[in-house]
Amino acid sequence: MLSGASLPANVFAPGQKPSRTRDFIELVTAFTLIVITVWLPNPPQRAFFWITFAWIVISAVLRRDSAGAVGLGLTGFLRSLWIPLVALLLAGLSALVAQRMHTLHRLHGPTPLLSHIWGYMVWSVMQQFILQGYFFLRLVRLLPGRTAPLLTASAMFSVAHLPNPVLTPITLVWGVLACLLFLRYRNIYPLGLAHGILGLCVAVIVPNSINHNMRVGLGYLRYHPAQQRRSGQREWSPQPHRP
Repeated sequence: MLSGASLPANVFAPGQKPSRTRDFIELVTAFTLIVITVWLPNPPQRAFFWITFAWIVISAVLRRDSAGAVGLGLTGFLRSLWIPLVALLLAGLSALVAQRMHTLHRLHGPTPLLSHIWGYMVWSVMQQFILQGYFFLRLVRLLPGRTAPLLTASAMFSVAHLPNPVLTPITLVWGVLACLLFLRYRNIYPLGLAHGILGLCVAVIVPNSINHNMRVGLGYLRYHPAQQRRSGQREWSPQPHRP
């Protein structure tokens, strides 16, 4: 059984005891801010994105958890490099199938390809930190056993991608797998790379009429491809889920 007591000793700073109240406040506040940000229109969406970003970063830093404990160290990195390699293989096979089905298309937007890929990869690693290093570890300390924190973290990750009919179920499944892999290797970098590879794959194999250019929340509901083509503009979103 996985519980707060079963975590490595370096999860907490020397002399620091786990606070369930603090975990709960940090977790609920971060998730609430994320959901609000996703469903807000611009310009308040921009402000809430940076408020959310600041809350997660500051609250994580103030915990003084070690880099290794939250998956930002080097432990398990080399042993888990097979994860993005498998993701790359799956993406390649999916692209071949999409080509035969005539659904393969270019990435959306005017951003240069390399900049687009690099930016999405960085954002994918950040998302894995939020999922595993922030949400999951706090849920592990709040909920009993192994299954409850794993499913709760995955469900929260999936809810943040509503109402996208493609990303919502995919992120639920990926959330479960990623948390299990995090428990084994305790490293988010390979998970972030795999996330980025698979996300880019989804972006180019699923028709934009269904995926709405990887939008979530209010951006998904307000997607109007004809209007976008006329204006040549892209609606800003705090989540680069629109490669």
